[in-house]
Amino acid sequence: MTETLNGRHVVVTGGTGALGGAVVGRLLEQGAICHVPNAHAAAPPNFPYAAHASVHLAHNVDLSDSTKVEAFYHQLPELWASVHLAGGFTMAPVEKIESASFAEMMDTNARTAFLCSRAAVRSMLTSGTAGRIVNVTARAGLDPRRGAGMVAYAASKAAVAAMTQAMAEELKHKGILVNAVAPSTLDTPANRADMPDADFTKWVSLEAAAEAIAYLASPANQAMSGTLVPLYGRA
Repeated sequence: MTETLNGRHVVVTGGTGALGGAVVGRLLEQGAICHVPNAHAAAPPNFPYAAHASVHLAHNVDLSDSTKVEAFYHQLPELWASVHLAGGFTMAPVEKIESASFAEMMDTNARTAFLCSRAAVRSMLTSGTAGRIVNVTARAGLDPRRGAGMVAYAASKAAVAAMTQAMAEELKHKGILVNAVAPSTLDTPANRADMPDADFTKWVSLEAAAEAIAYLASPANQAMSGTLVPLYGRA
């Protein structure tokens, strides 16, 4: 019988967001204990699992701050998996992208994924755990021609894809499996509000994305590593 996530400790960054709520919910269904770092002083009111017995929120954790990331991971019980959903998005013509905006995209998407992956790997190596790391890149990160009009975002997500594959190769002899999902447009309330005339049926449901992420983070995934999973739906 395939092992389950029952009783295993899993970090979910960005866990209080739209995709995060779906991922946390799916992991809880599989018996995981979820640790959710939150940049703010309290969870947003629409996060449905704030009072759940198997959800542990940590507030005021800046995931682009190396010291705070290390402190957060250091106090966790034996870590099985780390899922990195935290990130951001911006669009602008290349001639209008400010240096600070480019740096912010690299910090929000690439640096957070790196710092959390590094802390998770340190934890797993210390405990001898052959665990799982799951990052989130994007369609534009795999096919940068789709990054037209969003060069900073595409570059930051391409960096996440490159890190994922490089780490997978580096850690394969330790048994730590590192993968990423690459969604096209996710069907979130925010995206529907921003693009009211789009065909929502072509978008990827949060449930479908959460299912893929939960699988990659679980013991059921016994061999996939270095994979960048396209979640494009009908787009």
